[in-house]
Amino acid sequence: MATIGRSVTIRRALVATAFLLTILFFLNRSHQTTPSPSATTLNTDSSTQVSETFDKPGGGSIPPIADQKPLRDLSDLSLYEKLAYQYPYNVESKFPAYIWQTWKWTPAQAEFHFREQEATWTVQHPGFVHEVITDAVAVHLLRVLYAPIPEVLEAYHSLPLPVLKADFFRYLILLARGGIYSDIDTFAIKSALEWIPKPVPRNSVGLVIGIEADPDRPDWADWYSRRIQFCQWTIQSKPGHPVLREIVARITDETLKRKRDGSLLKMSDASVVEFTGPALWTDSIFEYFNDGRYFDKSVSEGEISWRNFTGMSKAKIVGDVAVLPITSFSPGVQQMGAKDYDDPMAFVKHDFEGTWKPEKLRHIGG
Repeated sequence: MATIGRSVTIRRALVATAFLLTILFFLNRSHQTTPSPSATTLNTDSSTQVSETFDKPGGGSIPPIADQKPLRDLSDLSLYEKLAYQYPYNVESKFPAYIWQTWKWTPAQAEFHFREQEATWTVQHPGFVHEVITDAVAVHLLRVLYAPIPEVLEAYHSLPLPVLKADFFRYLILLARGGIYSDIDTFAIKSALEWIPKPVPRNSVGLVIGIEADPDRPDWADWYSRRIQFCQWTIQSKPGHPVLREIVARITDETLKRKRDGSLLKMSDASVVEFTGPALWTDSIFEYFNDGRYFDKSVSEGEISWRNFTGMSKAKIVGDVAVLPITSFSPGVQQMGAKDYDDPMAFVKHDFEGTWKPEKLRHIGG
């Protein structure tokens, strides 16, 4: 009887131990799979408005991997459709808390001479992931982001001038990851929290742009490529925005076309503005505003053109695009109605010191 009693006791002990181990396993599993607060919210020193407006990436310098999609044969899709599939657009999402800049060197290198400008972005945007991308890093980053669409990578590597690659990179990184792109020689005067007018719902805006030039003079074409020219040295967007999708597709197609016919290497500096620069950027935005796929043209009063934006002093919302007046991204130019750097609508200050464009292009685009 004593032996039987001891056997029962041992079995009970084993069952109890197994039960406790099972409970501990599931508790540990639950703890590991529950996201930590730091991975889903901004730093505690940021305001509530920041967490409501921006989506903080998951720490570190490597962009988070996008949600998995069902495998699909993309060979029958156009380039535009491939980009739409790979980088879907959701206007109701938050702006990613990224700040992207590019330059020949990083702030950790002695040759880097834009520490004051670069620091303003970090100071004005606590909790954001702020990256200064060099050429060498850009190659590897784009290889990760655009591996499913090799023609985009081929186009990037084929561009013959550094300025072309710099222009293309800003569109590529914003399309894939979103956030803020700004040229390295640009000061952040105010936080991006203040760029969109407060009454405007943040979940209704997917692209924020500013006016570079509004030359109300008879000889405007001698100085600028377009009557109203949108600047490209500072852009904010959510991933997958159709304007970015269109401009990436257009640059890719045109680059590969010129590569095939042998004219790509013959490009001159003067063609940059139209090929990847503010002229193409401006045209793409106006084409978007007048695209029946995104806007109900039956209720439109007519084509949206430069006339809708000349002389602006406050932001205008066109669909899901916030267009800021010239003072916002081009303050202090002392012409075209732009006010000074201390104006409430002045958000960034661009010095043109870090541009890779030739001197003669400065008047016709960043």
